[in-house]
Amino acid sequence: MKKHNLVVLYDYYGNLLTENQQKIFEDTYFHDHSLAEVSEINNVSRNAIHKQLKSIEEKLNHYEDKLGLMKKREEILKIVKAESLVADIDHLI
Repeated sequence: MKKHNLVVLYDYYGNLLTENQQKIFEDTYFHDHSLAEVSEINNVSRNAIHKQLKSIEEKLNHYEDKLGLMKKREEILKIVKAESLVADIDHLI
């Protein structure tokens, strides 16, 4: 679930990250590379990649805390589903 939430947050806020941060995130979450593989690709230590990923996760969560785009989307979807159910019920009556 955490991975899914991070990917959704990345969809919303990924452009706010640096190109290097985007590459590290994408290599890890979209290409399923291990920390060791990402560190080799970027010619840095595994620990540096781990720290970068933690920083990226914190930034994505910070952006969501401040802007709330994912939360707003979920609220809109609830309203749309409720409206759809009301329309279905009205249609049956």
